[in-house]
Amino acid sequence: MSALLLKDFYVMWKQTRVLLILILVFSCLPGAFYPTFAVVYAAILPYTAMAYDERSKWGQLAAMLPYADRNIVLSKYLFGYLAIAVTAGISMVIQTGLTLVWNQAADNLSPLSTIPLAMGVGVCVLALTLPLMFRFGVEKGRLVMFLLIFLVCGGTGAITSITSDIPDGGSYLALALPGVAVAAIVLTAISIPLSLRMYRRKRV
Repeated sequence: MSALLLKDFYVMWKQTRVLLILILVFSCLPGAFYPTFAVVYAAILPYTAMAYDERSKWGQLAAMLPYADRNIVLSKYLFGYLAIAVTAGISMVIQTGLTLVWNQAADNLSPLSTIPLAMGVGVCVLALTLPLMFRFGVEKGRLVMFLLIFLVCGGTGAITSITSDIPDGGSYLALALPGVAVAAIVLTAISIPLSLRMYRRKRV
């Protein structure tokens, strides 16, 4: 599993380091929307890795290597989770530092409320879209993926914009966090077996 994760990391760093730097920049910008967008956007990094796998015919090589189908599928989920967690950690540290410097949360929202919510949304995005990527491939599933991410990011931006104008708006986001966490767990429990089934069906 670790070898599969390292493979994806090396490919991403070599081919799309500008994208990784862009995500880092967004996580450092003050305000509620930018770090939220960065965390959710980090969830699509596995799709970029899958696109390079398709172009390089990695699936054919993987079939000859001692990797179980389950490990190949799970590696994409873990890669997405790591991307979300690292981006969220960087955003949390930087946004907390900015809050302390300004003696108030940017846009009246605390990173303690917006970033955990963004992590849950990112996990939901992975759970909803990865089965489609495994079934149809990145190229065919790209339109659906970007449509969903556009709706999620747009909705997240709208929510943060609205709550930022409300005093103590972070408390309203905190109320949504348990629901998002439950949704992420339920969707992931359904998504992983479905992705494994889709991956095996595509290989047949």
